[in-house]
Amino acid sequence: MSDCIFCKIVNGEIPSDKIYEDDKVFVFNDISPQSPVHFLVIPKEHISSIKYIDEESVDIINHIILVINKIAKEKGLDDKGYRIVNNCGEFGGQTVEHLHFHVLGGRQLMWPPG
Repeated sequence: MSDCIFCKIVNGEIPSDKIYEDDKVFVFNDISPQSPVHFLVIPKEHISSIKYIDEESVDIINHIILVINKIAKEKGLDDKGYRIVNNCGEFGGQTVEHLHFHVLGGRQLMWPPG
């Protein structure tokens, strides 16, 4: 999608603080971190929201979880834990219409978040 900010980040049109990339996903630090560690994991393929995941595209979720686990371990988050957040739709707080997962850690996170 040409006007999608995350597609532009994947394509290198907008700079990001990239921490990982493979043929399926792109991972970068959040520009407005809410914890000492806060990164986003996005599929390179434009998928607007998790609600569009179906039998044909569900494998990307498996891959994303494996990448999250790998990076969380590298960043030392696996010992005390971390939070994975996916916002879906307007009422779910989704502000960018490209499937993405926030990973937050490095401090005690409270619930509910707000």
